[in-house]
Amino acid sequence: MSVLETTMPKPAKRKPNSATRATNSVVQAADLRYLFDALKKRGFQILGPHLRDGAIMYDEIRSVSDLPAGWTDEQEAGTYRLKRRDDTALFGYNVGPDSWKKHLHPPVVRLWHATKGEDGVQLTDDTPQPTKRAFIGVRACELNAMAIQDRVFLGDKFVDSQYASRREGLFIVALNCGQAGATCFCASMGTGPRADKGFDLSLTEVLRTGQHYFVVEAGSPEGSEVLAEVPHTTASTQQAETTDRVVSETAQQMGRKLNTVGLKELLYANTDSPQWEQIAQRCLTCGNCTMVCPTCFCTTVEDVTDLAGQTAERVRKWDSCFTLGFSYIHGGSVRVSPRSRYRQWMTHKLATWQDQFDTSGCVGCGRCITWCPVGIDITEEASKMRQETSSEA
Repeated sequence: MSVLETTMPKPAKRKPNSATRATNSVVQAADLRYLFDALKKRGFQILGPHLRDGAIMYDEIRSVSDLPAGWTDEQEAGTYRLKRRDDTALFGYNVGPDSWKKHLHPPVVRLWHATKGEDGVQLTDDTPQPTKRAFIGVRACELNAMAIQDRVFLGDKFVDSQYASRREGLFIVALNCGQAGATCFCASMGTGPRADKGFDLSLTEVLRTGQHYFVVEAGSPEGSEVLAEVPHTTASTQQAETTDRVVSETAQQMGRKLNTVGLKELLYANTDSPQWEQIAQRCLTCGNCTMVCPTCFCTTVEDVTDLAGQTAERVRKWDSCFTLGFSYIHGGSVRVSPRSRYRQWMTHKLATWQDQFDTSGCVGCGRCITWCPVGIDITEEASKMRQETSSEA
């Protein structure tokens, strides 16, 4: 687990979600395009959900027409399928294989490069300059994942300059979930389905007979300024209460649950449980769970030189605790067996992460369940561990 550490000053923190929030507003779906216009006018590159390669991915979008209108997805352990909705919802899907992590902590980055010349070696830092970007449709679980990565990369005396440059000046349009997937369990983790902090604007999509609108809440002064340029009305009491109803219904739809009471202690007490071997008989150690996870941050570093010895560069790439090379030290890898590698991942995610960062490393998005080729379910394995311990007591 290697994190680029620098002494770069931390970016100034904005103050989103102050104690006194603006009155909720209503923006008609047809007027959402003005939000894009307001962001573009301010120089923001807009990133959001769109259809690509048979999934809903997060990438650059230019207008409302790029959003996955009328599409949703069906998810289960080891299963993901797109399907048509019977309405024109713009955000009527669950989280897909992408997470916003790839835009803040990219899979591959060049940290620096060096060139040899007549005057010696010239070393150039490749930390990018901050750019203005806006994320559209960020779920509550993903906001919490960002907060966890902020803690990892910005929350100590060492700051990751690559992450900081991408995080600075970010404008976040959050989305309160109107449906839950079969692998979602954010309600168990206290990370959703309502976005309650960390955003500039939050949207709740409402579709009723003949009506399609968004209840909008401003969470920062900049969010209020942008909203002022979007046609809107003050939400009625009934409309304002819609958000509470929508997220309450969504919480009841969660396809998974995870009992977190005493979970850290449970995992610490079961490092030698035979259940790890049972999981290992299925686990392919492919690392899919860590690649789709919005909080995993482990990396490796490669130094590359050209054959002439004139240039060199250092590249950082995502790594995974499921690879043999991840735990390699002199003499070989520490975790050779699939059993030890899965145990490391699950125990770190749900237990030791709390000791390191004062929070769980899981936000309940369910991606690790959906995108595991053999359908290993972290909530199911934790439940089995609890049942096994109870039966032995």
